[in-house]
Amino acid sequence: MLAIVGTVPSEGFPLVSGEIILEDSHICICDERISVNRGTMALMAAAINTAQTLSQPAPFGYLVGDIGLGKGSRTLYKYVTDHLPHSSFQTLTFHYLQPIVHWHERLQQSLQKMKERPTLIADAGFMYAAKMSGQSSLYDLFTPDIGELAFLADEKAPHPFYTRGFILHDENLVPDLISRAYEHNNASRFLLVKGRQDYLADRQGILKTVDNPVEEALEAMGGTGDTLTGIVSALIDSGMAIEEAAVVAMKTNRLAGHYAHPTPATRIIEVIRHIPKALSEVLKERG
Repeated sequence: MLAIVGTVPSEGFPLVSGEIILEDSHICICDERISVNRGTMALMAAAINTAQTLSQPAPFGYLVGDIGLGKGSRTLYKYVTDHLPHSSFQTLTFHYLQPIVHWHERLQQSLQKMKERPTLIADAGFMYAAKMSGQSSLYDLFTPDIGELAFLADEKAPHPFYTRGFILHDENLVPDLISRAYEHNNASRFLLVKGRQDYLADRQGILKTVDNPVEEALEAMGGTGDTLTGIVSALIDSGMAIEEAAVVAMKTNRLAGHYAHPTPATRIIEVIRHIPKALSEVLKERG
């Protein structure tokens, strides 16, 4: 089973854990309903629709409110650190949490107590925590955008705010940034880099790129990177190899965006609703 750990940008949102369900445009977990906008909610919604298409169980969620002050993140770190050793998740995806190094280290110690090591995926702030603690290599997949990749590539930056200016957030430099991230051991086993062109890479270099279909309206839409992480997480949890799952996810995410016929007013939930159709088509083409 897939478990997704993340935060909600709401100070009053309580700590909850349980199976997550998508109802219309809301994530439902325990007695809470949260609108799908972007961030962890978009990731979860994409994972739910992917899992349903593959006839897989609904993902499990760990959520808490955090408006950027870190209080909720600390609460969630402690909760999952206490509970994960007694779980049997095959795949764990960590999303928006404050990058608190000592809690990240405690969490890694907790994961070592699990009966079987799960596949570990990190996006957003959790990649920062992994890099800042020097433990990026413990992860199987990071899913950075170009700016996040630049931070991974800067071996001296202790925080994204301090990424040095000569490491530009330029898509033309992606191969160099990937190489630099691996050179300094700041990357996971695989990298799925999100942008105008999506890249799958490992320590040997770029393995695959996907750049179509292209929908210009999606470039400014928040949440499309989150949906890509949700799709690839559910695919990996279904038993698909990481390399194949990444390629299928890149194609599915772009095709779902194409089917949404996006405009500047399009919401990410409209893309998410097209994931089942897009995924079915991609899998059919791959035989």
